Formats: sequence, C-alpha cells, structure tokens
Amino acid sequence: MFTKVVLPYSFAALEPFIDQATMEVHYGKHHEGYTSKLNEAVSGTDMDGKSIEEILMNLDESNTAVRNNGGGFYNHNLFFSQLFLNEGGSPTGNLADAINSKFGSFETFKEAFNKAATTRFGSGWAWLIANSSGELEICSTPNQDNPLMPFAETKGTPILGLDVWEHAYYLHYQNRRAEYVENFWNIINWEVVGRRFEQAK
Repeated sequence: MFTKVVLPYSFAALEPFIDQATMEVHYGKHHEGYTSKLNEAVSGTDMDGKSIEEILMNLDESNTAVRNNGGGFYNHNLFFSQLFLNEGGSPTGNLADAINSKFGSFETFKEAFNKAATTRFGSGWAWLIANSSGELEICSTPNQDNPLMPFAETKGTPILGLDVWEHAYYLHYQNRRAEYVENFWNIINWEVVGRRFEQAK
C-alpha cells in the first residue's frame, strides 16, 4: 500500500506563501485521492509490491489510471516533502556549484525555472531534474506526468518540482500563477533538494 508522505510541518507553517486552507485541500483531499486511487489501480496486478519509481519508469502510456494517479502520488510526495519556510535561503554545496555551472547563476536558474512554470499551459508541473549524465535540466510536464516516465519529452530524476495545477494555489492567488511561482522560492528546503541531487548523480 502506498502512503502519503508525513508532513514535517503544520498546514499553517508555510504562510503567507501557501495558506492553511490550500494545504488542507491540496494535501488532505487531492493527494489523498491520488494515493487511494493508485492503490486501487495496482492492486492485484504485476505492479503490486513494486516501488512507485519502478512503476513509473516502466509505465505503459495507455494505462491512464496509473499514469494519472501514480504520477499524482509521486509528484505530490516529492512536492510536499521539499517545502520549508526558508526565509530567502538558497542551495549550497554541490547543488549550488552545479546550478552555477549549468545556468551561470542562481538568479538565471530561477528565471528559467519560473518561465517553465508560468508557460506550462493548463495543469502540470515544472521540474529541475538530473539527467542520465547527472547534469541539471529544467523542463515541464502536463497533468500528472513526470520525467521518470518513458514517454516524457525530457527524461531524468526529479530533484525539485513545482505543482502549477490551479488546486495548488487558486484559493489564495486566484489567477496569479506568476506570483505563486515567484513566492515558491521562499518555501524550498534546499537540504532536501541537495540530497536528491546527490542520490540522482
């Protein structure tokens, strides 16, 4: 049985950038739905007992139940576990070096990531990934797809993900996605992202 990541913070801990009401609906309702429907979809199949990463990396594109709910489960577990009120913090160590090497500076990286998030039409995600060579790339995916899936346009291991579905921000930001995206930089736990980068390499 797949289970949601346990939050290491309260629903109100990310205010004012993500409000308590949004967290209650997003984590408590949407993520719960993806998790329960994924468990239903894999029960009694050859995917039963496999890790979510293994399932997604070998997924049949036509299996919409697992594509949507497995993607939603993985994406939301990654999203919620990387959040923390960082008070303007930034990456350090090898991750900071890799960002500076790839993008020139942290500010240039932020601009590129923001563009991926704000220009994703409709629902989807923006990602920072480590590709098969261990190098950083920015990309976005529609709906609950992610770069682990074999049919993703850009493939790699997600190390930072931003949910740009309206359910992630609409109660507080309404149609102001760009403001939500900009405020995301105030609530990233860079230690978690840095560990993901080391594991992905």
